Amino acid sequence: MKKTLFLLLLLAWLAGCSPGAISTPGIGAVATEQAAAAASPTNGIQPTKSPKQSATVPGTPQPNAKSGQPVLDPLTGLPVKDTALLERRPILIKVENLPRDNRPQWGLSFADLVYEYYTEEGTTRFAALFYSQDSEKVAPIRSARFFDIQLMRMYKPFFVFGSAYKDLLVTLGDEFGKWLLLEQPNSCPAICRYDPNGRNILMANTVALQDYVEKLGMDNSHQSLEGMAFDSAVPAGGDKVDNLYIRYSGAIYNRWEYNAKTGRYLRFSDAKDDINRDNPVYEALLDRVTGKQIATDNVVVVLAEYIPLVHTDQAEVNDIKLNGKGPALIARDGHLFEVQWQRKNPGDVLALIDQQGKPFPFKPGQTWFEVIGKSSVVNVDERGWQFVFLMP
Repeated sequence: MKKTLFLLLLLAWLAGCSPGAISTPGIGAVATEQAAAAASPTNGIQPTKSPKQSATVPGTPQPNAKSGQPVLDPLTGLPVKDTALLERRPILIKVENLPRDNRPQWGLSFADLVYEYYTEEGTTRFAALFYSQDSEKVAPIRSARFFDIQLMRMYKPFFVFGSAYKDLLVTLGDEFGKWLLLEQPNSCPAICRYDPNGRNILMANTVALQDYVEKLGMDNSHQSLEGMAFDSAVPAGGDKVDNLYIRYSGAIYNRWEYNAKTGRYLRFSDAKDDINRDNPVYEALLDRVTGKQIATDNVVVVLAEYIPLVHTDQAEVNDIKLNGKGPALIARDGHLFEVQWQRKNPGDVLALIDQQGKPFPFKPGQTWFEVIGKSSVVNVDERGWQFVFLMP
């Protein structure tokens, strides 16, 4: 499909989409939350023990390696039985976090990587990247935001989303027009409507998407995704930390709890609004596909520059700068390490480096990235580390 025709179809379909206010149940007052957070006594990353030495980082073989060694997923560092999965392009899917009535979401536990970031009016969304695993149900699908451009450049994926601001849609179509996948009359069973109790949810099937993109004649070839380092050995240094608390607003806050038996972090999400930050209520976040609690091997808190593009009483639109390097923390194996995120070139995947500039290893497995503002408040007490989102 030619890019020009593709853009015309998208613009016609999304003609009514503009950056206006979103009325979503469960969204708290961001101004109240930010004012309360600004009064907190600690601003910036607390000093932690720097890793005394960087762990040995094994190289990640290409999917077509013939060395006889297991083929590793470059995004998880884990062996992949069906190496054909790595010969395809990844799939990036936007998944909503509000309203709570649509939780639990479908399919997040099958993603190699998940990015959570602030969008507008107190809410966050998930950008889930599927590569070494598939899920026949991923939902609810929602619209794109400007930060997704960074993810597209990093991971070169097909992008499944519901809609976009007009300016963003043009930008996406101009740079990634051949990789974009939206709902169309013939897109089912790859992208379909699911209508439990009249909710009319948009859902994707990453297995069916393979046939769908082939029918569309889209390039589904292997992409270079090298750059992340992995090591199962726990790096030296770091602080023993079992709980991370991430608060984006009075409505969106979560907790990651380390489970020593499984070696993974369990996700607990907000169960109700907590505008004054004094009565949080958490509940386990499940995957509706498996019925099990969302868990991950690494939780990375990325501090980056949020750039307000539109900020009025009627609308809020933000972008996030994720080029070069900046502060980050990674929780793995029950320990928290102060590191830096790094992305030298637009096409590089997000990697971690230690204080000496050497690659810092992720634990082999899945990773969730919590992207917060670089001016966010960080506090430490007996409960664990607490991050409160702030932006200029």
